[in-house]
Amino acid sequence: MRPWIVGDDLWALIEPLLPPWPEKVPGPRLVPDRQCLQGILYVLHNDIAWQLLPLELGFGSGQTCWRRLERWQKAGVFDRLHRILLAELNAVGELGWSRACVDGPCPREKGSADTGPSPVDRRKAGSKHHLICDGRGTPFKVVTTAANVNDVARPLALVDGIPPVAGRPGRPRRRPEALLGDKDYDSDPNRRELRKRRILPVISRRGAPNVEGPGKLRYVVEQAFALLHQFKRLAVHWERRTELHDAFVSLACSLICWRRLKKTRT
Repeated sequence: MRPWIVGDDLWALIEPLLPPWPEKVPGPRLVPDRQCLQGILYVLHNDIAWQLLPLELGFGSGQTCWRRLERWQKAGVFDRLHRILLAELNAVGELGWSRACVDGPCPREKGSADTGPSPVDRRKAGSKHHLICDGRGTPFKVVTTAANVNDVARPLALVDGIPPVAGRPGRPRRRPEALLGDKDYDSDPNRRELRKRRILPVISRRGAPNVEGPGKLRYVVEQAFALLHQFKRLAVHWERRTELHDAFVSLACSLICWRRLKKTRT
């Protein structure tokens, strides 16, 4: 099946989250939400300009899908979808809370207001993703910043950005047992703050040999980035408005969780 086609089981999760339309809307008849969502997924997978969205596929115009994406992002649809799917994975024991991993890869060009001089080429502005995932590579939270933002400033924001994940008896969980990071995250204040949150920091120190073991365990965050950037729209930050790029990121994280959930059901 084509990756931008929304199946009935996924649509059953998404449809209740969509904000309702007024009973009487002036103008021509609205394109159905499901068709617009498939148009958004088409852009996410293929990284084409909105105005080049094929009308013959029934998605409506690029402007129609763009405005629907904006509306749904304001309503928090994709963040709630991501949280629901994390809870489903947690319920079947597919989230690894024993450790979490953080990383921020090389910056990408273009971007919106959240851009800065690229460490790779300071003549160009760029942005980059900072990601925290569980011990199995499932993305918890992705933050987009300017390319010149130091990685050491991100771990606490990523940890605090993990949504409350239900699915098990008791209170929803938000904290892993340990946080793995490379030398880019070396900071004693961060270690103290992580311990206050009852999280064991496993972060290599600059100028010292790497901590044995975490290098082999941290491959999952690289895998998570590979899965995230398979969505071509995220490989380069084209959106001038960061909230629209964040909408694509949340939708991509939800789709990664959905694929893993489907594997557990087969």
